[in-house]
Amino acid sequence: MSSQTTAAESSSQPRYAAIKAHIRAQIESGEWPAHFRVPSENQLAQDFGVSRMTARRALSELTDENVLIRSQGLGTFVAEPVPAGSLLEVRNIADEIAARGHSYAARILKLEQTVAHTEVAVALGLTEGSVVFHSIIVHLDNGLPIQFEERYTSPTLVPEYLQQDFTAATPNEYLTRVAPLTEVDTTVEAIGADEAVGKALEIKAGTACLQIWRRTKSSAGTVSFARLVHPGNRYRLGAQIRF
Repeated sequence: MSSQTTAAESSSQPRYAAIKAHIRAQIESGEWPAHFRVPSENQLAQDFGVSRMTARRALSELTDENVLIRSQGLGTFVAEPVPAGSLLEVRNIADEIAARGHSYAARILKLEQTVAHTEVAVALGLTEGSVVFHSIIVHLDNGLPIQFEERYTSPTLVPEYLQQDFTAATPNEYLTRVAPLTEVDTTVEAIGADEAVGKALEIKAGTACLQIWRRTKSSAGTVSFARLVHPGNRYRLGAQIRF
């Protein structure tokens, strides 16, 4: 690492934060893969011109954040990536992105009233041709599209859905607030992106994607039916079960 880089980082943020940012950048670029042994406290202190205590703080905080893992007597290593999504819980994607220290943004492609075709009507427990609210939103992580969300929502249970600013709060966040979830049905499948999804996610048609079908219910009935599509190389889905 050059002294110029170190000086530039240190002048714009606390020194321990500069070390953290450097380590995260190395991991996110792929230079330091999972299980890679990171430089010691002494080496980091020397590279950044800081005390061992400052270097130790950076490593300790990254360990607490599950970015690094420490093994007594062996050193500090890059941890396995934490899955961005879970099969066992419904999380707000904006919160997932923020938890990684990244910037969240959304593109609203559609926000409209339409009529329910057969599949949507069955999923929402309505008659075919019933009025429903329809939204298509692309969610971005540091400017990179990572989720295509197409959602049909019950106007009876969520009458003000179309009046919301979904660049400020995601549909998940809004619906959880106005119609708290009591039940969720989830189906996951592998697909190739069609033209519309490919264009929205800035990937080629046919690119391998992870598609999640999700129906959410509140105590009053079925609230929404959503299709969530993620590029296969930009998202992971995992679950942890303890017995």
